[in-house]
Amino acid sequence: MNKTILTLVAVVLLFNCSTAQKVAESQSINKSKVKSSMIKALEWQEAHPIIALAPTDWTNGAYYTGVARAHKTTKDMMYMAALKNQAYWNDWQTFDRIHHADDIAISYSYLYIDMNEGRKNFVDLEPTKKFLDAHLYEDDNWKAGTDKSEYGRTILWWWCDALFMAPPVLNLYAKHTNQPKYLDDMHKFYMETYNQLYDEEERLFARDMRFVWTGSEKDSKEPNGKKVFWSRGNGWVIAGLALILDDMPEDYKHRPFYEKLYKEMAAKILEIQPEDGLWRTSLLSPESYDYGEVSGSGFHTFALAWGINNGLVDKKHTSAVLKAWNAIAACQHDDGRVGWVQNIGAFPEPASYDSWQNFGTGAFLMAGSEVLKLKQI
Repeated sequence: MNKTILTLVAVVLLFNCSTAQKVAESQSINKSKVKSSMIKALEWQEAHPIIALAPTDWTNGAYYTGVARAHKTTKDMMYMAALKNQAYWNDWQTFDRIHHADDIAISYSYLYIDMNEGRKNFVDLEPTKKFLDAHLYEDDNWKAGTDKSEYGRTILWWWCDALFMAPPVLNLYAKHTNQPKYLDDMHKFYMETYNQLYDEEERLFARDMRFVWTGSEKDSKEPNGKKVFWSRGNGWVIAGLALILDDMPEDYKHRPFYEKLYKEMAAKILEIQPEDGLWRTSLLSPESYDYGEVSGSGFHTFALAWGINNGLVDKKHTSAVLKAWNAIAACQHDDGRVGWVQNIGAFPEPASYDSWQNFGTGAFLMAGSEVLKLKQI
C-alpha cells in the first residue's frame, strides 16, 4: 500500500510539471513577470548555496555568469550585490586545478564586476591572470597528449563543457586588458576541441571521446540507434558561443568561424525542439527521458534569444524561444527554486520536479536576460 502511494505521488508530480510544460505555449511574455521570476530565482539560490567542490568551483562559475548576465540586462543592483558578495568572500580566487577549464569559470563574474563596478582597485584580477597563464602556457599531460584514457584526454579541453568554462573568460580577459594574445590562444585550443568532438553531420558536440562514433559496433548508442548527444553538454557549447561572440571584436580574424559554428548549432537546436518547448536530456533520443530538462533548455534558450537579438538567428524563430521560456518558467517552484534540472553528470540522465542545481539557476537567469530583450514581447 505504501509503495503504491509513493508511486502515485511520483506520477502526480511528473504529471503536474509535464502538464505545465505542455500548456505553457503562449507566445507572449510579460516583462515584469520575467523580471520577478528571475529575482525570485536569485533570492532562493542565494539563500540555498550549494558547493560541489568549493565556492569557486564551476557550478558557482556558471551560476554567477547567469547573475552577471541578469545584471547586464536589468541593471538591478540585487544582482551586482550578489556578484560582489561572493567575489569578496572568495577573495577573487579561482579553484586550484590550473589545467582544468572548469576552475576558471568563476572569473567571468570577477571580470564583469571590474568592468561595471566603477571603483578602481576594488577587483583583484591577479589570481585570474596567474591561472590563465599557467593554464595556457605551462606543460601538462593533457596538452602533451600522453593521457590515453577512454575520455580522450589528449587535448587541453577534452570535454565539450570546457567550451563554456574557459573560452568566454579568456575572450573577456583579452578584451578587458587589451591583450589579444589571450584570444588567439583561446582559438588555438578551441579548434582542438572542435576538431575532436564536433559532429559535422549532426551539427552537435559529443561530450567526450566516449561518444564519438568510429564506425565500430562498440560505439555508444541510444536505444533508438542514434548517436548520444547530451542536451546540457551542447547547451554549454552554444551558450558559450553566444558569450564569446558578445565580447569578441567584430573584426577579429577568426570571428567568421564562431559565427558559422553558432548558426549551425542554432539551426539544429531549433529543428529538434520538442513541441512543448523544452529539450530532453538526450537530444536525438527524446523518448529516453520524455520530459523537459531545464539546465540544457535554459542554455539553449539563452543562446537562441541572443542570436535573435544580435541578428544571427531569424526573428521568425522568436515564437520558439518564447515557447521555451514559458515552459522553463513553468518549472520554477512558487518559492523561486528552479526544478527539473539534471544533476551533475556527463551524459543524458533523468531529472525530476525537485531536482535542482545552482548552474540550473544560472541557465534560468541567462535565458531570462536575453528573453527580456526580444522585441516581440
